[in-house]
Amino acid sequence: MELKNRVAGISLGVLIMGISTVTQAADDVVTIPAGEFKMGCSVNDSDCENDEGPEGGVTVSVPAFKIDRHEVSVAEYEACIAAGKCERPKDHQRNKYCNVGAEGREEHPVNCVDWQEALDYCQWKGGRLPYEAEWEKAARAGTSSRYPWGEQATCKHAILDDGVTMGAIPNEPDGCGEDRTWPRGSHQANAFGLHDMHGNAGEWMMNWYDRHGISRYAEGDLTGPEEGRQRLVRGGSWDENRPNLRSSFRNVKPPISGRSIYGSIGFRCAYDQ
Repeated sequence: MELKNRVAGISLGVLIMGISTVTQAADDVVTIPAGEFKMGCSVNDSDCENDEGPEGGVTVSVPAFKIDRHEVSVAEYEACIAAGKCERPKDHQRNKYCNVGAEGREEHPVNCVDWQEALDYCQWKGGRLPYEAEWEKAARAGTSSRYPWGEQATCKHAILDDGVTMGAIPNEPDGCGEDRTWPRGSHQANAFGLHDMHGNAGEWMMNWYDRHGISRYAEGDLTGPEEGRQRLVRGGSWDENRPNLRSSFRNVKPPISGRSIYGSIGFRCAYDQ
């Protein structure tokens, strides 16, 4: 189980994915149009950390790209394992918070994956992991508030630890009382039609972490830095509290979990336009 601190007009397209013959259904991928947006600390957000940039955000221009409507599911990832293109990640037998191998969780987001395992899946699908600026533009969906739905987050909006919602597990608010992820799409999509951009599973980014990354993106370099020690994870998760689900929050993790269990981390794929 992951710690809660940092130690986190639409057009649709069809993609036919290379020699793997994997087909992405038209309604599974959303096209995010090219254009500028304000990235980083939202107006009047007192929870912003130093690496989130100045209050009100910084103008970043992002080319058009495609992104998965949902986080990658257990069933989808297991298809990649079956095809011999993905390694089996840490599973439910290893830790109860891991979804692979857990009965009834086929439509939950795959989690407990290292960064390379996530990238291998996306490359099998003909894509890659999202760049951080792409992800935040897609997550904000034209909004400038702390969250795409407003200034506060509860279990009515996303799967998280809101500190008050209880469910099947007594006295445990993680996962809105269920102490785990939920099936994908359990809450309303944002204005771009994307589900679970905030909460449920945190999502691996393509970028290495750079404390000054937002300034780098504003200057036009969306892909850097070229090396680092930690990769970015965005969106917050089922066992994280409200501030970690903010659109601007930048979580970081080593790309290889080692002895740790990344039960809070999953991913979705992005595709060049």
